[in-house]
Amino acid sequence: MRWLIFALFGAVLALVAVPAPGPIAFEEIADRAGIHFVADNCPTPNKNLPETMLAGVALFDYDNDGYLDIYFVNGAAIPSLKKDSPQYWNRLFHNNHDGTFTDVTEKAGVKGEGYGIGVAIGDYDNDGWPDIFLASVTKNQLFHNNHDGTFTDVTDKAGVGGAMLDGKKMWAVSAGWFDYDNDGRLDLFVSNYCKWEVNKDPFCGPNSSTRAYCHPKNYAPLPNTLYHNNGDGTFTDVSAAMGISQIRGKGMGVAFADYDHDGFMDVFVANDNAPNMLFHNLGGKKFEEVALQTGVAYPESGSYMSGMGADFRDVDNDGYDDIWMTGFEGDTFPLFRNRGAAGDFAEITGASGIAGVTRAMSGWSNGIFDLDNDGWKDLLVARGHVLDNIALMSLRKAEEPNTVLRNLGNGRFQDVSAGAGAAFQTALAHRGVAFGDVDNDGRIDAVVSVLQGNAQYFHNISKNANHWILLKLVGVKSNRMGLGAQVRITTDAGVQYNHATTSTGYACSSDPRVHFGLGPSKVVKEIDIVWPSRIHQTLHNVPADQILTITETADRH
Repeated sequence: MRWLIFALFGAVLALVAVPAPGPIAFEEIADRAGIHFVADNCPTPNKNLPETMLAGVALFDYDNDGYLDIYFVNGAAIPSLKKDSPQYWNRLFHNNHDGTFTDVTEKAGVKGEGYGIGVAIGDYDNDGWPDIFLASVTKNQLFHNNHDGTFTDVTDKAGVGGAMLDGKKMWAVSAGWFDYDNDGRLDLFVSNYCKWEVNKDPFCGPNSSTRAYCHPKNYAPLPNTLYHNNGDGTFTDVSAAMGISQIRGKGMGVAFADYDHDGFMDVFVANDNAPNMLFHNLGGKKFEEVALQTGVAYPESGSYMSGMGADFRDVDNDGYDDIWMTGFEGDTFPLFRNRGAAGDFAEITGASGIAGVTRAMSGWSNGIFDLDNDGWKDLLVARGHVLDNIALMSLRKAEEPNTVLRNLGNGRFQDVSAGAGAAFQTALAHRGVAFGDVDNDGRIDAVVSVLQGNAQYFHNISKNANHWILLKLVGVKSNRMGLGAQVRITTDAGVQYNHATTSTGYACSSDPRVHFGLGPSKVVKEIDIVWPSRIHQTLHNVPADQILTITETADRH
């Protein structure tokens, strides 16, 4: 077999020649699977801004049976902002292992309260059972997993109901769990959006008689919130002490990665019509905001964009995590390549082919995942504009089809949405998307929320001869979920990198297991893990096509 050697973004990799890839394809099977959920944002004539932003979806194994379950966040009645009817309940669907799901919301006790937006999954007390945090317009919530299929609301005890500003609880949009000080306990970052009060939005109609949703510039920005895990079921707001709350923006998607390889997780926040934020972690003792000097505060145009979703992963297999974010029509969806030793990023949206494809699109949640298991991470975005504004102003509809961009492995991406299935190309008001291997077949699936429409479950049916491996990490000295663990694999086809995180896109939480597509390789020569504890662990000659549980231990070669 002939070896091909080429340079990708400056990194030279050796890859085995493989046949032409088959399409990245999905079948939409939510109805068949028994997933019946409508994101009810309670649209009103007053055009309250939160009506545009309902999104949250989570994929996680709440009962530890080895299969991912699905949780949807829902809105509430306006103006009460209360879930006064089952139509506004959040919903938990249990995976029955046979391609179907059962609604267990009432039994589990997770219908929620208030007007929800986002969800973050993390095992905050290291008991081996994942817990649920909800980011909301109203009071945020933390549900503790009781290990028996039920949850208990521990928000008040934990102290995470929401930070206050000027006497009002701040509107939270997204959140994520990460261990910023590597003490073995997951901390919580919450992105807050803007100052808002129900039925008090400015009049922003396209004419004097027609009301429309207002542009974000009409609302004052907010600081984000960082909670430190005290290890006793409570949290302390350390936003000011850690350098987080001094900077205000309109926070949307949150993503974590150790972009400079110093052993501590950093935080990227996509901002809506404000400069993006990159909080560089200074050894777990403080953060410095470095978006401007590292080149990720603005797109190449140099102007504000409507930053929405974000993912923070290595797209070019050079060992450094890159940033891909979404925006609205005219923004493009910027891709920032991590320049490694230079300590900054270069925007490659145009050179990669993404700019031309996405310039006319509006996107919300997104993710960087290898959807065809060829060894190169692809891009998928849930698309839709802000309800009826675009229809009023330009005679276009707010509904848009989703988009998938295949990573060609040569620094460029190709729009392959046309071959992804008829349902995938259906125009709807898509918002959230969470990623994970729902049926444990080695292919990454996607679950999408739709405003005033039925949620979609895109089962990955891509057909090819590629192999895969899925790693479930169990921390011992590190946090139990292993979030933040850095993973490098080596196969006959080359080297790949990924890390454990649940924070992807906009207001969503994805499979915590670490996935790698292996292309033609049937064996992983080496799996190298650096845990947040700095324990270094290596496994050799691991067979492909399996879900492998790896428990943190001292390195054994």
